[in-house]
Amino acid sequence: MSDVKKLYIKTYGCQMNVYDSERMAEALGGSGYVTTDSPEAADMILLNTCHIREKAAEKVYSELGRLRALKDEKPDLKIGVAGCVAQAEGAEIMRRQPLVDLVVGPQSYHRLPAMEARTRVGEKALDTDFPEEDKFEALKARPKARRAPAAFLTVQEGCDKFCAFCVVPYTRGAEVSRPADRILTEARDLVERGVREITLLGQNVNAYHGAGEGGGSWSLAQLIWALNDVDGLERIRFTTSHPNDMGDDLIEAHGTCPKLMPYLHLPVQSGSDRILKRMNRSHTAESYLKLIERIRAARPDILLSGDFIVGFPEETDADFEATMDLIRAVNYGQAYSFKYSTRPGTPAAERPQVADDVATDRLKRLQALIAQQQRAVQDSMVGREVSVLFEKPGRFDGQMMGKSEYLHAVHVDDSPARVGELARVRIVSSGTNSLAGQML
Repeated sequence: MSDVKKLYIKTYGCQMNVYDSERMAEALGGSGYVTTDSPEAADMILLNTCHIREKAAEKVYSELGRLRALKDEKPDLKIGVAGCVAQAEGAEIMRRQPLVDLVVGPQSYHRLPAMEARTRVGEKALDTDFPEEDKFEALKARPKARRAPAAFLTVQEGCDKFCAFCVVPYTRGAEVSRPADRILTEARDLVERGVREITLLGQNVNAYHGAGEGGGSWSLAQLIWALNDVDGLERIRFTTSHPNDMGDDLIEAHGTCPKLMPYLHLPVQSGSDRILKRMNRSHTAESYLKLIERIRAARPDILLSGDFIVGFPEETDADFEATMDLIRAVNYGQAYSFKYSTRPGTPAAERPQVADDVATDRLKRLQALIAQQQRAVQDSMVGREVSVLFEKPGRFDGQMMGKSEYLHAVHVDDSPARVGELARVRIVSSGTNSLAGQML
Protein backbone atom coordinates (compact mmCIF):
# COMPACT_ATOMS: atom_id res chain seq x y z
CA MET A 1 0.00 0.00 0.00
CA SER A 2 1.40 3.41 -0.94
CA ASP A 3 2.53 5.81 1.80
CA VAL A 4 1.60 8.78 -0.41
CA LYS A 5 -1.17 10.90 1.06
CA LYS A 6 -3.05 13.65 -0.72
CA LEU A 7 -3.31 17.25 0.49
CA TYR A 8 -5.90 19.80 -0.64
CA ILE A 9 -5.33 23.44 0.31
CA LYS A 10 -7.96 26.13 -0.24
CA THR A 11 -6.35 29.58 -0.11
CA TYR A 12 -8.21 32.75 0.76
CA GLY A 13 -6.99 36.34 0.58
CA CYS A 14 -3.71 37.94 -0.36
CA GLN A 15 -0.55 36.93 -2.21
CA MET A 16 1.15 36.23 1.09
CA ASN A 17 -1.38 33.48 1.74
CA VAL A 18 -0.61 32.03 -1.70
CA TYR A 19 3.05 31.94 -0.75
CA ASP A 20 2.24 30.47 2.67
CA SER A 21 0.14 27.72 1.07
CA GLU A 22 3.06 26.73 -1.13
CA ARG A 23 5.32 26.47 1.90
CA MET A 24 2.74 24.50 3.91
CA ALA A 25 2.52 22.00 1.05
CA GLU A 26 6.29 21.71 1.06
CA ALA A 27 6.39 21.25 4.84
CA LEU A 28 3.88 18.40 4.65
CA GLY A 29 5.67 16.93 1.64
CA GLY A 30 8.21 15.54 4.08
CA SER A 31 5.37 13.63 5.76
CA GLY A 32 4.42 11.92 2.51
CA TYR A 33 1.81 14.34 1.19
CA VAL A 34 1.35 15.35 -2.44
CA THR A 35 -1.09 18.07 -3.45
CA THR A 36 -4.39 17.42 -5.17
CA ASP A 37 -6.97 19.72 -6.78
CA SER A 38 -9.85 17.65 -5.43
CA PRO A 39 -11.05 17.85 -1.82
CA GLU A 40 -12.88 14.55 -2.37
CA ALA A 41 -9.54 12.83 -3.10
CA ALA A 42 -7.73 14.38 -0.13
CA ASP A 43 -6.47 12.75 3.05
CA MET A 44 -6.00 16.20 4.55
CA ILE A 45 -7.81 19.47 3.80
CA LEU A 46 -6.30 22.78 4.90
CA LEU A 47 -8.20 26.06 4.75
CA ASN A 48 -5.61 28.87 4.63
CA THR A 49 -7.74 31.79 5.77
CA CYS A 50 -7.76 35.57 5.62
CA HIS A 51 -9.29 37.83 8.28
CA ILE A 52 -9.32 41.13 6.38
CA ARG A 53 -12.77 41.07 4.79
CA GLU A 54 -16.19 41.27 6.40
CA LYS A 55 -17.52 38.11 8.05
CA ALA A 56 -14.29 36.25 7.25
CA ALA A 57 -14.66 33.90 10.20
CA GLU A 58 -18.29 33.06 9.37
CA LYS A 59 -17.29 32.17 5.81
CA VAL A 60 -14.74 29.74 7.20
CA TYR A 61 -17.35 28.14 9.46
CA SER A 62 -19.68 27.83 6.47
CA GLU A 63 -16.96 26.09 4.48
CA LEU A 64 -16.30 23.75 7.38
CA GLY A 65 -20.02 22.95 7.50
CA ARG A 66 -19.89 21.93 3.85
CA LEU A 67 -17.01 19.59 4.63
CA ARG A 68 -18.99 17.71 7.27
CA ALA A 69 -20.51 15.27 4.77
CA LEU A 70 -17.06 14.52 3.36
CA LYS A 71 -15.73 13.86 6.86
CA ASP A 72 -18.67 11.53 7.53
CA GLU A 73 -17.81 9.56 4.38
CA LYS A 74 -14.09 9.48 5.21
CA PRO A 75 -13.63 9.39 9.01
CA ASP A 76 -9.83 9.33 8.60
CA LEU A 77 -9.88 12.63 6.67
CA LYS A 78 -7.97 15.31 8.55
CA ILE A 79 -9.20 18.91 8.40
CA GLY A 80 -7.15 21.92 9.42
CA VAL A 81 -7.62 25.67 9.58
CA ALA A 82 -4.56 27.88 9.01
CA GLY A 83 -3.86 31.56 8.54
CA CYS A 84 -5.26 34.70 10.11
CA VAL A 85 -8.74 33.43 11.08
CA ALA A 86 -6.97 30.54 12.82
CA GLN A 87 -4.81 33.05 14.67
CA ALA A 88 -7.78 35.20 15.67
CA GLU A 89 -10.22 32.42 16.61
CA GLY A 90 -7.85 29.77 18.01
CA ALA A 91 -9.52 27.03 20.04
CA GLU A 92 -12.95 28.56 19.33
CA ILE A 93 -12.77 26.96 15.87
CA MET A 94 -12.49 23.49 17.36
CA ARG A 95 -15.25 24.24 19.87
CA ARG A 96 -17.67 25.36 17.15
CA GLN A 97 -16.61 22.74 14.61
CA PRO A 98 -15.41 19.52 16.31
CA LEU A 99 -14.59 18.04 12.89
CA VAL A 100 -11.47 20.27 12.80
CA ASP A 101 -8.32 18.33 13.72
CA LEU A 102 -5.75 21.12 13.76
CA VAL A 103 -5.57 24.91 13.95
CA VAL A 104 -2.32 26.67 13.06
CA GLY A 105 -1.50 30.38 12.94
CA PRO A 106 0.50 32.02 10.15
CA GLN A 107 3.73 32.14 12.18
CA SER A 108 3.71 28.44 13.10
CA TYR A 109 3.09 26.48 9.92
CA HIS A 110 6.64 25.10 9.94
CA ARG A 111 5.33 22.97 12.83
CA LEU A 112 2.67 21.35 10.63
CA PRO A 113 4.45 17.98 10.27
CA ALA A 114 4.52 17.47 14.05
CA MET A 115 0.93 18.66 14.35
CA GLU A 116 -0.18 16.32 11.58
CA ALA A 117 1.51 13.41 13.34
CA ARG A 118 -0.50 14.15 16.47
CA THR A 119 -3.77 14.07 14.51
CA ARG A 120 -2.87 10.64 13.16
CA VAL A 121 -3.02 9.21 16.69
CA GLY A 122 -6.35 10.84 17.41
CA GLU A 123 -5.18 14.04 19.08
CA LYS A 124 -6.24 17.60 18.33
CA ALA A 125 -3.43 20.03 17.49
CA LEU A 126 -3.49 23.79 18.15
CA ASP A 127 -0.61 26.25 17.64
CA THR A 128 -1.19 29.99 17.38
CA ASP A 129 2.05 31.07 19.04
CA PHE A 130 4.47 33.68 17.72
CA PRO A 131 7.62 31.52 17.94
CA GLU A 132 11.10 32.99 18.02
CA GLU A 133 12.54 30.61 15.44
CA ASP A 134 12.50 31.54 11.73
CA LYS A 135 9.66 29.54 10.21
CA PHE A 136 11.15 29.92 6.72
CA GLU A 137 14.50 28.50 7.83
CA ALA A 138 12.81 25.62 9.63
CA LEU A 139 10.84 24.52 6.58
CA LYS A 140 11.93 21.70 4.33
CA ALA A 141 13.97 22.88 1.34
CA ARG A 142 11.97 23.46 -1.82
CA PRO A 143 12.04 20.56 -4.27
CA LYS A 144 13.76 21.36 -7.55
CA ALA A 145 10.61 21.21 -9.68
CA ARG A 146 10.09 23.72 -12.47
CA ARG A 147 8.10 26.78 -11.52
CA ALA A 148 5.93 29.27 -13.37
CA PRO A 149 7.97 32.22 -14.68
CA ALA A 150 6.56 34.61 -12.04
CA ALA A 151 6.71 33.85 -8.31
CA PHE A 152 6.08 35.43 -4.91
CA LEU A 153 8.76 35.66 -2.23
CA THR A 154 7.90 36.79 1.29
CA VAL A 155 10.58 39.07 2.76
CA GLN A 156 8.72 40.74 5.63
CA GLU A 157 5.74 39.93 7.83
CA GLY A 158 3.65 41.76 10.37
CA CYS A 159 2.90 45.44 10.83
CA ASP A 160 3.55 48.03 13.54
CA LYS A 161 1.26 50.73 12.11
CA PHE A 162 -1.97 49.74 13.94
CA CYS A 163 -4.38 51.32 11.47
CA ALA A 164 -7.74 51.65 13.23
CA PHE A 165 -9.50 49.32 10.76
CA CYS A 166 -6.91 46.54 10.50
CA VAL A 167 -6.37 43.22 12.30
CA VAL A 168 -2.96 42.43 10.78
CA PRO A 169 -0.90 43.54 13.83
CA TYR A 170 -2.99 41.15 15.94
CA THR A 171 -2.97 38.16 13.57
CA ARG A 172 0.48 38.48 11.96
CA GLY A 173 2.30 40.19 14.80
CA ALA A 174 5.00 42.85 14.84
CA GLU A 175 7.16 43.65 11.83
CA VAL A 176 9.81 40.99 11.21
CA SER A 177 12.20 40.99 8.24
CA ARG A 178 14.01 37.96 6.88
CA PRO A 179 17.82 38.13 6.57
CA ALA A 180 18.95 39.24 3.11
CA ASP A 181 21.21 36.23 2.52
CA ARG A 182 18.28 33.82 2.97
CA ILE A 183 16.12 35.83 0.58
CA LEU A 184 18.89 35.91 -2.03
CA THR A 185 19.42 32.15 -1.67
CA GLU A 186 15.71 31.51 -2.18
CA ALA A 187 15.63 33.88 -5.15
CA ARG A 188 18.54 32.08 -6.84
CA ASP A 189 16.80 28.77 -6.21
CA LEU A 190 13.62 30.09 -7.84
CA VAL A 191 15.59 31.29 -10.86
CA GLU A 192 17.19 27.84 -11.22
CA ARG A 193 13.66 26.45 -11.42
CA GLY A 194 12.55 28.75 -14.23
CA VAL A 195 11.38 31.89 -12.42
CA ARG A 196 12.19 35.16 -14.20
CA GLU A 197 10.05 37.59 -12.20
CA ILE A 198 9.84 37.82 -8.41
CA THR A 199 7.35 39.87 -6.40
CA LEU A 200 8.64 40.63 -2.91
CA LEU A 201 5.85 40.35 -0.36
CA GLY A 202 5.20 41.89 3.02
CA GLN A 203 2.31 43.27 5.01
CA ASN A 204 4.39 46.45 5.00
CA VAL A 205 7.11 45.46 2.57
CA ASN A 206 8.89 48.80 2.26
CA ALA A 207 9.53 48.73 6.01
CA TYR A 208 11.94 45.86 5.30
CA HIS A 209 15.01 46.01 7.56
CA GLY A 210 16.56 42.57 7.34
CA ALA A 211 20.10 41.70 8.35
CA GLY A 212 22.34 42.46 5.40
CA GLU A 213 25.52 40.91 4.11
CA GLY A 214 28.50 42.46 5.86
CA GLY A 215 26.54 43.45 8.96
CA GLY A 216 23.88 46.02 9.67
CA SER A 217 20.33 46.05 8.35
CA TRP A 218 19.35 46.57 4.74
CA SER A 219 16.51 48.67 3.41
CA LEU A 220 14.19 47.31 0.76
CA ALA A 221 16.10 49.32 -1.85
CA GLN A 222 19.36 47.64 -0.87
CA LEU A 223 17.70 44.24 -1.13
CA ILE A 224 16.32 45.12 -4.57
CA TRP A 225 19.75 46.20 -5.80
CA ALA A 226 21.22 42.89 -4.59
CA LEU A 227 18.47 40.99 -6.42
CA ASN A 228 19.20 43.09 -9.50
CA ASP A 229 22.58 41.29 -9.66
CA VAL A 230 21.04 37.78 -9.66
CA ASP A 231 21.74 36.24 -13.07
CA GLY A 232 18.60 35.03 -14.81
CA LEU A 233 16.22 37.16 -12.74
CA GLU A 234 14.74 39.69 -15.16
CA ARG A 235 12.02 41.47 -13.18
CA ILE A 236 11.47 42.63 -9.60
CA ARG A 237 8.25 43.93 -8.02
CA PHE A 238 7.10 44.48 -4.43
CA THR A 239 3.83 44.84 -2.54
CA THR A 240 2.22 46.09 -0.27
CA SER A 241 3.71 49.44 0.76
CA HIS A 242 2.95 52.18 3.27
CA PRO A 243 3.48 55.82 2.22
CA ASN A 244 5.42 56.58 5.42
CA ASP A 245 8.09 54.00 4.55
CA MET A 246 8.75 55.12 0.99
CA GLY A 247 12.37 56.17 1.54
CA ASP A 248 14.58 58.25 -0.73
CA ASP A 249 16.66 55.23 -1.78
CA LEU A 250 13.54 53.30 -2.81
CA ILE A 251 12.24 56.23 -4.85
CA GLU A 252 15.63 56.52 -6.52
CA ALA A 253 15.65 52.77 -7.26
CA HIS A 254 12.44 53.19 -9.23
CA GLY A 255 14.29 55.54 -11.53
CA THR A 256 17.62 53.75 -11.78
CA CYS A 257 17.33 50.01 -11.03
CA PRO A 258 17.02 48.22 -14.40
CA LYS A 259 15.05 45.22 -13.14
CA LEU A 260 12.60 47.08 -10.87
CA MET A 261 9.36 47.31 -12.83
CA PRO A 262 7.48 50.63 -13.35
CA TYR A 263 4.50 49.62 -11.21
CA LEU A 264 3.81 50.64 -7.61
CA HIS A 265 0.95 49.71 -5.31
CA LEU A 266 0.80 52.47 -2.68
CA PRO A 267 -2.40 52.42 -0.59
CA VAL A 268 -3.76 55.73 0.68
CA GLN A 269 -7.22 54.56 1.90
CA SER A 270 -8.82 58.05 1.99
CA GLY A 271 -8.33 61.55 0.65
CA SER A 272 -9.71 63.20 3.76
CA ASP A 273 -7.19 64.30 6.38
CA ARG A 274 -9.83 63.98 9.07
CA ILE A 275 -10.54 60.36 8.15
CA LEU A 276 -6.85 59.55 7.67
CA LYS A 277 -6.24 60.74 11.24
CA ARG A 278 -9.14 58.66 12.50
CA MET A 279 -7.68 55.70 10.60
CA ASN A 280 -4.31 56.28 12.30
CA ARG A 281 -2.63 56.37 8.90
CA SER A 282 0.03 58.95 9.96
CA HIS A 283 0.07 60.72 6.61
CA THR A 284 -2.06 63.40 4.98
CA ALA A 285 -3.54 63.71 1.52
CA GLU A 286 -1.03 66.46 0.76
CA SER A 287 1.98 64.42 1.90
CA TYR A 288 0.75 61.48 -0.19
CA LEU A 289 0.35 63.65 -3.30
CA LYS A 290 3.82 65.14 -2.81
CA LEU A 291 5.21 61.63 -2.50
CA ILE A 292 3.53 60.69 -5.79
CA GLU A 293 5.14 63.72 -7.42
CA ARG A 294 8.58 62.60 -6.27
CA ILE A 295 8.01 59.03 -7.47
CA ARG A 296 6.82 60.21 -10.89
CA ALA A 297 9.79 62.59 -11.13
CA ALA A 298 12.05 59.55 -10.66
CA ARG A 299 10.05 57.31 -13.04
CA PRO A 300 7.60 59.33 -15.19
CA ASP A 301 5.97 56.29 -16.82
CA ILE A 302 5.25 54.44 -13.55
CA LEU A 303 1.76 52.93 -13.22
CA LEU A 304 0.24 53.59 -9.82
CA SER A 305 -2.21 51.43 -7.91
CA GLY A 306 -3.94 52.13 -4.61
CA ASP A 307 -6.37 50.94 -1.95
CA PHE A 308 -9.48 52.79 -0.80
CA ILE A 309 -11.94 52.25 2.02
CA VAL A 310 -15.28 54.02 1.72
CA GLY A 311 -17.87 54.34 4.45
CA PHE A 312 -15.28 54.44 7.22
CA PRO A 313 -16.96 55.36 10.56
CA GLU A 314 -17.98 59.02 10.64
CA GLU A 315 -17.09 59.60 6.96
CA THR A 316 -19.16 62.53 5.66
CA ASP A 317 -20.05 63.46 2.10
CA ALA A 318 -17.26 66.06 2.22
CA ASP A 319 -14.75 63.43 3.36
CA PHE A 320 -15.78 61.18 0.49
CA GLU A 321 -15.51 63.99 -2.05
CA ALA A 322 -11.97 64.65 -0.79
CA THR A 323 -11.16 61.04 -1.66
CA MET A 324 -12.62 61.48 -5.14
CA ASP A 325 -10.52 64.63 -5.58
CA LEU A 326 -7.37 62.75 -4.63
CA ILE A 327 -8.17 59.98 -7.13
CA ARG A 328 -8.61 62.57 -9.88
CA ALA A 329 -5.31 64.19 -8.92
CA VAL A 330 -3.32 60.93 -8.99
CA ASN A 331 -4.95 59.24 -12.01
CA TYR A 332 -4.55 55.59 -11.04
CA GLY A 333 -3.93 52.83 -13.51
CA GLN A 334 -5.45 50.34 -11.09
CA ALA A 335 -6.97 50.35 -7.61
CA TYR A 336 -8.75 48.18 -5.08
CA SER A 337 -11.71 49.59 -3.20
CA PHE A 338 -13.94 48.26 -0.45
CA LYS A 339 -16.75 49.22 1.85
CA TYR A 340 -15.55 49.48 5.42
CA SER A 341 -16.35 46.36 7.43
CA THR A 342 -15.92 46.10 11.18
CA ARG A 343 -13.15 43.92 12.54
CA PRO A 344 -13.79 42.98 16.18
CA GLY A 345 -11.10 44.25 18.51
CA THR A 346 -10.03 47.16 16.30
CA PRO A 347 -10.62 50.78 17.42
CA ALA A 348 -12.86 51.67 14.46
CA ALA A 349 -15.30 48.86 15.26
CA GLU A 350 -16.59 50.80 18.28
CA ARG A 351 -17.32 54.05 16.42
CA PRO A 352 -20.56 55.27 14.81
CA GLN A 353 -21.01 53.44 11.52
CA VAL A 354 -22.02 54.89 8.14
CA ALA A 355 -25.33 53.61 6.81
CA ASP A 356 -24.83 50.66 4.48
CA ASP A 357 -26.81 52.17 1.59
CA VAL A 358 -24.70 55.34 1.79
CA ALA A 359 -21.46 53.35 1.77
CA THR A 360 -22.71 51.24 -1.15
CA ASP A 361 -23.52 54.33 -3.20
CA ARG A 362 -20.12 55.85 -2.47
CA LEU A 363 -18.36 52.63 -3.45
CA LYS A 364 -20.19 52.51 -6.78
CA ARG A 365 -19.23 56.11 -7.55
CA LEU A 366 -15.61 55.58 -6.58
CA GLN A 367 -15.30 52.36 -8.57
CA ALA A 368 -16.81 54.04 -11.62
CA LEU A 369 -14.13 56.73 -11.46
CA ILE A 370 -11.36 54.20 -10.99
CA ALA A 371 -12.67 52.12 -13.90
CA GLN A 372 -12.70 55.22 -16.10
CA GLN A 373 -9.10 55.99 -15.19
CA GLN A 374 -7.97 52.40 -15.61
CA ARG A 375 -9.52 52.16 -19.06
CA ALA A 376 -7.97 55.48 -20.11
CA VAL A 377 -4.53 54.27 -19.05
CA GLN A 378 -5.01 51.01 -20.92
CA ASP A 379 -6.23 52.83 -24.03
CA SER A 380 -3.12 55.03 -23.91
CA MET A 381 -0.99 51.90 -24.29
CA VAL A 382 -2.27 51.25 -27.83
CA GLY A 383 0.55 51.80 -30.29
CA ARG A 384 3.25 51.50 -27.63
CA GLU A 385 5.92 48.83 -27.41
CA VAL A 386 6.10 46.88 -24.15
CA SER A 387 8.05 43.95 -22.77
CA VAL A 388 5.87 40.91 -22.06
CA LEU A 389 6.78 37.94 -19.88
CA PHE A 390 4.69 35.07 -21.25
CA GLU A 391 3.20 32.97 -18.46
CA LYS A 392 0.73 30.56 -20.10
CA PRO A 393 -1.08 29.62 -23.31
CA GLY A 394 -4.31 31.50 -24.04
CA ARG A 395 -7.76 30.14 -24.78
CA PHE A 396 -7.10 29.76 -28.50
CA ASP A 397 -4.52 27.77 -30.45
CA GLY A 398 -1.32 29.74 -30.83
CA GLN A 399 -2.36 32.40 -28.32
CA MET A 400 -0.02 33.29 -25.45
CA MET A 401 -0.77 35.28 -22.30
CA GLY A 402 1.60 37.34 -20.19
CA LYS A 403 2.19 40.52 -18.24
CA SER A 404 3.80 43.76 -19.36
CA GLU A 405 6.25 45.67 -17.21
CA TYR A 406 3.22 47.75 -16.10
CA LEU A 407 1.42 44.58 -14.92
CA HIS A 408 -1.13 44.80 -17.72
CA ALA A 409 -2.40 41.44 -18.95
CA VAL A 410 -1.42 41.06 -22.61
CA HIS A 411 -2.44 38.36 -25.09
CA VAL A 412 -0.79 37.73 -28.44
CA ASP A 413 -2.34 35.57 -31.19
CA ASP A 414 -0.22 33.32 -33.42
CA SER A 415 2.71 33.82 -31.08
CA PRO A 416 5.93 31.83 -31.43
CA ALA A 417 6.82 32.68 -27.83
CA ARG A 418 7.13 30.00 -25.15
CA VAL A 419 6.21 30.11 -21.48
CA GLY A 420 8.93 31.99 -19.61
CA GLU A 421 10.07 34.02 -22.62
CA LEU A 422 10.40 37.80 -22.54
CA ALA A 423 9.56 39.48 -25.81
CA ARG A 424 8.89 42.92 -27.25
CA VAL A 425 5.24 43.42 -28.21
CA ARG A 426 3.36 46.28 -29.85
CA ILE A 427 -0.06 46.90 -28.31
CA VAL A 428 -2.77 46.97 -30.99
CA SER A 429 -6.00 47.16 -28.96
CA SER A 430 -7.36 47.64 -25.46
CA GLY A 431 -10.05 45.47 -23.88
CA THR A 432 -11.88 45.67 -20.58
CA ASN A 433 -9.20 43.97 -18.51
CA SER A 434 -6.42 43.19 -20.97
CA LEU A 435 -4.45 44.36 -23.96
CA ALA A 436 -3.91 42.70 -27.33
CA GLY A 437 -0.48 42.81 -28.91
CA GLN A 438 1.64 41.73 -31.85
CA MET A 439 5.14 40.29 -31.59
CA LEU A 440 7.93 42.50 -32.89
